[in-house]
Amino acid sequence: MRIAKELLAWGGSIFFGIAFALFISIFVFQPTKVLGSSMEPTLKPNHHIYVSKLPRTFTYKPRIGDIVIIDSRVNRARTWKDDLLDTPLFSMFKERHSHDVWVKRVIGLPGDTIMIKSNQVYRNGQRLKEDYIKEAMIDTPDAHFVIPENQIFVMGDNRNNSRDSREIGSIPIDHVLGVKIF
Repeated sequence: MRIAKELLAWGGSIFFGIAFALFISIFVFQPTKVLGSSMEPTLKPNHHIYVSKLPRTFTYKPRIGDIVIIDSRVNRARTWKDDLLDTPLFSMFKERHSHDVWVKRVIGLPGDTIMIKSNQVYRNGQRLKEDYIKEAMIDTPDAHFVIPENQIFVMGDNRNNSRDSREIGSIPIDHVLGVKIF
């Protein structure tokens, strides 16, 4: 009887610990590993960053220059199951890292017009001053994007080696999984 009570107490503590860890990683903050070089020189491959999930938990109001993690599967709605499976607790049991979660910089907000012309980026007709990019863009086709309501436009800092909104279009706000804090 005493052993059963002790096992129950241990089991309850372990369950509470796992539930608390899930709550923190889904709603508060989460570590994320940078895969690839699309954010160089700002973030190097295999860097670990910590992102705040609080803006996503409440109402995220993006700001130009925010570094965000996004779900790149913009052609489908996100579910609570996605939020759960994207936590570090579950992702450590996956065989390989997901290539659906990207780290990018916010370049455009709802209502903005983004133009890429002669390998330069313009927001609402103003050329961006981007001292954070790795190198000037080369061989980027001219493009024009109008950012819809409740969406943002993101790009990697290593423009010549980045999959971003130029390829998949604007990102729904609910696909922003967190904002880099450190």
